[in-house]
Amino acid sequence: MRSQEPIKNIAVNRRARFDYQVEETFECGISLLGSEVKSIRDGRVSFGDSFAEIKNQEVWLNNFHISEYAHASVFGHDPDRPKKLLLHRQEIKRIDRRVREKGLTLIPLSIYLKHGLVKLELGLCRGKKAYDKRADIKARDLDREIRREFRTKGW
Repeated sequence: MRSQEPIKNIAVNRRARFDYQVEETFECGISLLGSEVKSIRDGRVSFGDSFAEIKNQEVWLNNFHISEYAHASVFGHDPDRPKKLLLHRQEIKRIDRRVREKGLTLIPLSIYLKHGLVKLELGLCRGKKAYDKRADIKARDLDREIRREFRTKGW
């Protein structure tokens, strides 16, 4: 049995939660090379416009940039290569059905270390319209004002 080691967040895709409405999340592993793992531990990752797609009953992560590890040998890794995501076959089938039926997109939400292993939180997302984004900004500003009032009044 593994010790109760906390989860260490490496990076969070904040843009994804702003641009997309997350309907369901999945935790999945990533098939990586050694130098990629070391770069991830250093926090040298970038989500950019990354997304996942299903090809031949396998889930692949595209446009996810992992910078080259500085201390690796000459034979480092390609920073932008597609990475295979590790999910159970039944999960892949369920995700594939939902993506095909409802027109949802697979977006990486965060990357973290869990018990020393690199894990990715994958979201089944629906794109937001401009008015949805404005409503989110308005709600966030209102919440900020309320918190400020509580601080100043001393409640």
